[in-house]
Parts: sequence; structure tokens; C-alpha cells
Amino acid sequence: MDVDVDLQTVRIVRAIAEHGSISRAARALGYSQPAVSQHLRRAEQRLGVPLVVRAGRGVRLTEPGTVLARHAQSIGQALDAARGELAELVGLRTGTVRLAAFPTASSTIVPRLLRGLREAHPGLTVRYVEAEPPEALGMLRDGLVDLAITFAYPGDRADPHRESEGPVETVPLYTEPVVIALPESHPLAADGGPVELARLGGERWIAGCPLCRGHLLAACEAVGVEPNIELETDNAVAVLNLVAAGLGVALLPRLALATAVPPEGAVVRATAPSSDRSIQLVLQHGSRRVPSISAVLDAVSSLDGRDWGLSTTSR
Repeated sequence: MDVDVDLQTVRIVRAIAEHGSISRAARALGYSQPAVSQHLRRAEQRLGVPLVVRAGRGVRLTEPGTVLARHAQSIGQALDAARGELAELVGLRTGTVRLAAFPTASSTIVPRLLRGLREAHPGLTVRYVEAEPPEALGMLRDGLVDLAITFAYPGDRADPHRESEGPVETVPLYTEPVVIALPESHPLAADGGPVELARLGGERWIAGCPLCRGHLLAACEAVGVEPNIELETDNAVAVLNLVAAGLGVALLPRLALATAVPPEGAVVRATAPSSDRSIQLVLQHGSRRVPSISAVLDAVSSLDGRDWGLSTTSR
């Protein structure tokens, strides 16, 4: 038995899955609701099964509809690849790529990356959204972005990249040192050398985002210290000013210091043992064939991490 499924039906079903109603799906696709409803009815007649059923004020997908929606992303990627290769023939004059990255990358890596892309490919539109790694990877899995710049701490049991194992590709970019911020008056800040975390028992700590907080707990646990976390903020400027006010000590990723200068009263030192995290670019497996995504990969590879105190990972 032949099953007649057209691309437009796949797009409509995916839009319904994302938006929860025919009217919202129609708006997202740029069609009228009657046109979408009529197309669905014809598709259901051809297939001999319902694709959607009423559910309250909206609709939900039936099992056949769910099957189509599940395959919609890979079908869309294949189509994007075909369109992209055709666009490449005319010199990548047009195209759109969607990017997500974490906050400290927003003020360092991302501006340089977007400027380079604009200079090399003025017809390429980049849509950017800031998101911590768990949210960025979720957006990538859901097809809401094409690429995500993320970070990960070695051995992190809550590493969100583990949930993304499968149809994704990870491109290593940089190794980023993690440093410690101390009040200038702190006894361990005096000699300018690395600060031993094992000597910070009893200190008040300032923690950052959930992943950074997890790293703080793990790093302290490894040296037998139980951190007393009194303050929490992922705003690097706020962290440094809290430290300068003598309200605690904090671990900070090196990128945070690229745009947030330690104020008077705060100093930054390396840690002992040393600590770092990895920065990577994550994309859907096979999507680097799309020229707009390939352009981002090329642009990112041309950036020098040393400008922000990072070391480039061989790739």
C-alpha cells in the first residue's frame, strides 16, 4: 500500500505540534486558517486516517500525526540542505541562520562572530538568542535554533549535553580557565599566586548559574570543603562588586572578566588545583552541509580565543 505524504502536509503537522492549534499554525506558516484546514482534510482523505482531533479549544495530533511530526525536523533539515546547496551556487547572497549562546559569550565571542559573518556574507541574516546551555540545547533539539554555543564542566553529572547524545554534532572551540575572585584584603590574595581551594573552608561564597553552582560544589567537594553559599547571581559585574564589598568569594569563568573589570577592592587569582571548562559549538548532525551553517563554522574557526584569555581546542 502506497502512502501519499506531501511536504506541505508535513510542514502543517509540525506547525500544529509546535503551536497547538490550526489557527496559530496557519499564522506561523503565513496561510489562512481555512486553507490549512482544507489541506488537512484532503490529506486525511488520501491517507485514510485522521491526523488531528479536537482537544478543548485547540487540537492534538493523533498517532499518525505524531509520526509525521517526529520526522518533520529531519525532512526539514534535508530540504534546508538542498536549498542551501542551491544558494551556494549563487554565492550565498541570502539565507538565515539561528544561533543561541550563553551570557558571557554574548559580550565576547558573539559580537566578533556576527561582525565577521556580516562582512563576509552581507546577505546572510543571523537571528540570535541568549540562553544557558540547557535551554540552548533544548532549542536545538526542538528545531528552534540551528547552532548553539555552549559550555560544559569536566565530570559534571548534570551536563545537559548528555541528553543531546544522538543526532547532534559537537565542535570543540576553546578551553576556558575558571578563576577565583577574592576581596583585596583577603589573606590568600596577598602573594598573587594561585589560591588553594582547600584553604577556603568557612568562607562565604557567591554562586552563579545552576551549572556554575554545580561546578563550585564539585570543586570544593574534591578538596574536602563544604561551601557556605549565601548569595547567588549570574551577573558577573554584580559578583565582582559583592566580592569587593567583602561579602564573599566566587569562582568566575575567564570570559566574565573580558568585559567586567574587577572594581577596587576585588582581585582575581588562579585556583589550585587549576580549573577550566570547555566551550563548544553544537549543531544537528548533517546540518553542516547547509551553506549558512557552514559559514558560521568557518567564521567561528577564524576567531582567536586568546583575545579573551582562552586556549583554542584543536579541531
